[in-house]
Amino acid sequence: MKYLLVASLWTGYCTIHSYLISVRFTKLATRLLKKYYAFYRIFYVLISFVLLVPLMRFSFDIDTNIIIVYSAPLTAVRYALMFVSLAIFVWAFFIDYDFLSFFGIRQILNIGKKNNSAQPEELRKKGLLGIVRHPMYFALIIFIWCQTFRMTDIVVNIVLTVYVVIGTVLEERKLVLEYGDSYVNYKHEVPMLIPFTGKHV
Repeated sequence: MKYLLVASLWTGYCTIHSYLISVRFTKLATRLLKKYYAFYRIFYVLISFVLLVPLMRFSFDIDTNIIIVYSAPLTAVRYALMFVSLAIFVWAFFIDYDFLSFFGIRQILNIGKKNNSAQPEELRKKGLLGIVRHPMYFALIIFIWCQTFRMTDIVVNIVLTVYVVIGTVLEERKLVLEYGDSYVNYKHEVPMLIPFTGKHV
C-alpha cells in the first residue's frame, strides 16, 4: 500500500510539473501576465523545487529497508555510470543549453527587448546535441537507476523514467511547433534519448 502511495504522489508531481509548462497553460499564463510572463519560468523552477524536496524526503523516510547491495564489481560500474551521467548532465546544462534561460534569468533580463520576440533562437545541434537530442534526460535516467537500493527507489525510478519518456515526446511536439521543418529534419538525424542507436524518432 505504501508503494502505491509513493507511486501516486510522484505521478501527481510529474503531472503538475508537466502541466505547468504545457502549451495550453503557458499560453494562458502569457495572456494573463503579459510582459510579466518573463517571470513565469523562475516561478516554475521554484515551485518545482519546493514541491520536490518534501516529496523526496517522504519517499526516503517511508522505506528504509535496503534490498539491493552493490558488491565490488557492480560498485565500480555504478560509480562509473554516475560519473558519466553527471558529466553529461553538467556539459549539456552549461555548454549545450542556455542555463540562464532554464532558470528564467534570461527572460527577466530581456524584459522590454523586442528584437527577438517573433523569431526563436537558432536550433542547436552541436556538442552532445549532435549525438542525442535530449542528453540531460538521458543522463538523468542513468543517474536515478544508479541510486536504486530500496523498493521505494524502484517504484520512484519507474515513475520518473516513464515521465521522462512521455515528457520528452510532448516536448518534441512543442519543438516542432517552434522550429518547424528544422526540428523535423533534426529528428531524423539524431536519436531522441539513446545515443549511438539507429532509432531516430
